[in-house]
Amino acid sequence: MKRFFSRRTIAVLLCVSLLCALTVGLVGCRRKDKTLTVRYLNFKPEIAAQYEALAAIYERQTGVKVVVQTAANNTYEQTLATKMATDEAPTLFQINGPRGYGAWKDYCADLKDTELYKHLTDQSLAIKDGDKVVGIPYVVEGYGILYNKAITDKYLALPDKAVDIKSMDEVNTFAKLKAVVEDMQKHRSALGIDGVFASTSMKAGEDWRWQTHLLNIPLYYEWTEGKVDLNDNKALSEVQFAHSDKYRGIFDLYLNNSVTDPKLVGSKTVSDSMAEFSLEKCAMVQNGNWAWSQIKDVSGNKVKAENLRYLPIYVGAEGEEKQGLAIGTENFYAINSQASEEEQKAAADFIWWLYSSEEGKKQVTEKLGFIAPFDTFEEDDLPDDPLAREVARWMNREEVTLVPWNFTLFPSSRFKEDFGASLLKYAQGTKEWEDVVRDMREGWKREASAIG
Repeated sequence: MKRFFSRRTIAVLLCVSLLCALTVGLVGCRRKDKTLTVRYLNFKPEIAAQYEALAAIYERQTGVKVVVQTAANNTYEQTLATKMATDEAPTLFQINGPRGYGAWKDYCADLKDTELYKHLTDQSLAIKDGDKVVGIPYVVEGYGILYNKAITDKYLALPDKAVDIKSMDEVNTFAKLKAVVEDMQKHRSALGIDGVFASTSMKAGEDWRWQTHLLNIPLYYEWTEGKVDLNDNKALSEVQFAHSDKYRGIFDLYLNNSVTDPKLVGSKTVSDSMAEFSLEKCAMVQNGNWAWSQIKDVSGNKVKAENLRYLPIYVGAEGEEKQGLAIGTENFYAINSQASEEEQKAAADFIWWLYSSEEGKKQVTEKLGFIAPFDTFEEDDLPDDPLAREVARWMNREEVTLVPWNFTLFPSSRFKEDFGASLLKYAQGTKEWEDVVRDMREGWKREASAIG
């Protein structure tokens, strides 16, 4: 028996069908138009523009938007805390080592199953919590005393120099470094420089080269000689600053043979220091391979890439003839465990693309200037950057022992800020060195006890 529908019924059915189709279409459109976003809080202001450029490339290739936000110098922890409390918390962020993880452990996802971790050349470099991998290092860096070979060669050719040294390769102790520096300072007019070292930047927020990087050297010797277990928080609850005299020696060498009077260093920034080096107002500066852009981009830069060389930071420690540069990282990717699974995966995919795809690897070496610690890179996949290549040269010297970046174990940013403030008063002549040492020990103990 045939069943017939009325025109009204057919009209209703057609309307319902049309409404369903429109609804499905709208939902589909919404899903298609929705852009997945990875929010990245960057630690390095000097490469913010490079990160933003590669984020745009990634979005064009994948459709996934990467929003790069950059913290100002010395404000990363505060910025991260502020961002985490908003609806736009970073999906991808950085922790600076075990201490950093202690502060952000509730936000660090387990990364042991990510492709990036699987391809980490030395997985012992990762930050771990039991079986969990909570931070993946994404760059290996180095720092030391950077010098301009053109100026040191000019000095070594002087007929009336006071040292019996024919090459900077012979400088392998603090005693030799001190002799060369102090004699160069006496000959600064003949060398066309204002001082041997660039300004010791001590302006608040600009003193990290001294309260962190320089302090790492004497503490490395203290912990090595004392066979301190660096994985034991109790063993790190206090320090003796046993080599404080050695710290003072190298710090005084910087202050007293500089382009700037020690009483004026409180107004000096890292940018000031690097500009002085770039314009050949000085011959030496303590800094790391990340400083290449701060040299080459200075208007009127006079330093040629082929003249850039490194010396280790010698302090007069026993056996320092075999000391190399300070090599390591405080840069570890962490993914926000509070983000959705979809967002966490998007963040993991982004960093894997960066270190595995041809375009991503090109950005890492050519634009970011990173020495990458992953097996996706060949040995000659180095940045076209003289400082990075100089660091790599030191890393490949089998006869030297590299100094690890143990400053990731410093108790807090407050400790470093207080130590820097104390150093400034010493530099200005308003504080005795014994008081600096006492404040350093007490500050370490106080801040270490605050974190348990």
